Amino acid sequence: MMKMKLCMMAAVFALVGCTTTFDSNKVDYKSQGRQAPTLEVPPDLSLLTKNSQASVPVGGAANASALQSNANAATTTVANATAANVLGDIRVVRDGTQRWLVTSRAPEKLWDEIKKFWTDNGLTIVVDQANLGIMETDWNENRAKLPQDGIRKYLGKVLDGLYSTNERDKYRTRLERTASGGTEIYISHRGLFEDYANEARTTLVWKPRPVDPELEVEFLKRLMVRLGGTPESANAALDQPKSAGALPVQTQVRASIEQNATQSSLVLNDAFDQAWRRVGLSLDRTNFTVEDRDRSKGIFFVRYVEVDAGKNDPGFFARMFGAKAKESLQKYQIILSADSAATRLRVADTAGKILNTADAKSILKVLLDDLK
Repeated sequence: MMKMKLCMMAAVFALVGCTTTFDSNKVDYKSQGRQAPTLEVPPDLSLLTKNSQASVPVGGAANASALQSNANAATTTVANATAANVLGDIRVVRDGTQRWLVTSRAPEKLWDEIKKFWTDNGLTIVVDQANLGIMETDWNENRAKLPQDGIRKYLGKVLDGLYSTNERDKYRTRLERTASGGTEIYISHRGLFEDYANEARTTLVWKPRPVDPELEVEFLKRLMVRLGGTPESANAALDQPKSAGALPVQTQVRASIEQNATQSSLVLNDAFDQAWRRVGLSLDRTNFTVEDRDRSKGIFFVRYVEVDAGKNDPGFFARMFGAKAKESLQKYQIILSADSAATRLRVADTAGKILNTADAKSILKVLLDDLK
């Protein structure tokens, strides 16, 4: 049977030759109606316990244990550097390369609908943290990237099982309650690619790949339509060129690291509210798991592990996600504080002591690379 399958694959590839093309403008995670593929050892740093009993998604200043009494502490002041496009009660806000949705609807009115949005798009929810306002999908394959050659189109599902990409995607959605009781909605992407672990090319492993902003925008468009907009309006709002007033050209460095003998910090040339949004999305995109956050104190409580995609270490993810995976992740506080017209970010231990260690400097560098 295996020999027959290999022969069939060889015949197909011979016929296809060099005519294979890819359509990167569409997404399809439904996998022709099959169950989404599960990675044997997915490098998923979001090891949060599901909490479907929580009724109030996260918002603003409160930590998870006191959300219900602090909804009004958040602020949604949009800095002058951002521009908004209105679509019904939904507007798109842009700040540099970042985009998010803002609606007058409360987080708890959106939670179930957004969960259904992801499952309807062929993705499975594996993190359902309503008390933190965070949901996350499982890793899945975007089958829109499969070769759309004449042979595959003609034979359809008959040969579909022979095709697979070497990439997997997952998405995190974060809801923040606004001061007026509405919601800011952020979508972030994380990706993997399959590569050889050694020069002998005998072992394949999954490695992180760069964030794909186009995929984030695509799902923001789809969610905007799901929540009441038209496809044409969503495209116009999210594709608006900067020349049309979306953003002025940046003339200053957005972030930089300052170090001395006793302290290291990341300085963002943004007011606190804008910096809070930018750092929150950066944490979503990188190797952090946000366990809690307190906007009134400017603190994200996170777990983090350093990932070096250049290391050919096939056992790295296995060690990360074995029985003691959760305990092996280091916990930190990411502390933001207003500093004149800027915002200073520092890394602290779980007790709030500011760190100047090699690990703390590494975390600052990871955030700088995403924020600058």
